[in-house]
Amino acid sequence: MTTDQLSAFLTLAQEKRFVSAARRLGMSQSGLSRQVQSLERELGTRLLVRTPRGVVLTGAGERYLIHAQRALDALQRGASELTALTGKASGLVALGTLPTVGAYLLPELLPRFHKLYPDVRLRLVEQTSEGLEDRVAKGELDLAVLTLPVRRVDLVQQKLWSEDFVLAVPRGHPLAEAKKPVALRDVLRLPMIVMPAVAGTRALETAAEAAGEPINVVLETDNPEAMRRMVERGLGIALLPSIMARDRTGRGFEVVEVGQGGVRRQVALLHRGESYLNAAAKALKTFLGESLPSFFVPTAKKVS
Repeated sequence: MTTDQLSAFLTLAQEKRFVSAARRLGMSQSGLSRQVQSLERELGTRLLVRTPRGVVLTGAGERYLIHAQRALDALQRGASELTALTGKASGLVALGTLPTVGAYLLPELLPRFHKLYPDVRLRLVEQTSEGLEDRVAKGELDLAVLTLPVRRVDLVQQKLWSEDFVLAVPRGHPLAEAKKPVALRDVLRLPMIVMPAVAGTRALETAAEAAGEPINVVLETDNPEAMRRMVERGLGIALLPSIMARDRTGRGFEVVEVGQGGVRRQVALLHRGESYLNAAAKALKTFLGESLPSFFVPTAKKVS
């Protein structure tokens, strides 16, 4: 059997659908099907079946899954050790990141990394912290930049920086004249732009529960850049991580520090351990560990 067969089987078991599994592997659905069928022929048993709801593992497939993952991990570790002997960082590195980090920090850093390591090809995946943690654990991502805490104790975490959430308000908004940090309970009635299931929104929900009144949500979005742009257009105010307010020159918003009810996040770099990282992934880990903390800017009290 080959690593291509193992990768095809593992990816299909994770994605549950041929379309998404083939896309992830960069091959056609027919090519993916041939890889799995050839593996099944070698093993002499069916590993999965297609259903209207997607792919389902057979009993044999369930039992073989853990062995296939261990085998592929062992082969990848062996390749990493050989690559390390050459000292040359090359090949593909899968990096997961929070959308805010991917949009507001990595564009400044990754071009520098590419100049240092031109033979390394990066694949960037943006997702929530929980999703990133799961994908690192499964070996789908080499590294991930996410918020702590993580649930799994078998993963290695390297703390990068801590940052407060701040209120972004349109230019000229009355809150911009505040002489002291603003409590979250005092902004609940103002038009709010939120993202579901993130730290800032959870802090607002906690403040609303304590105050016994609802949040005045005018827009819910899963795009952090959309939040900031809507603030600039005057639709409402938003609770954002500090890094989203770093570059505000010429922007149509101001930043107000949060007092009571405020929230802070700890950002870390996550991976499965040094033995799972090839030379390229190790180079990226070192680069991010040294570069990302330097970009953190402490919360500004107010933009003049």
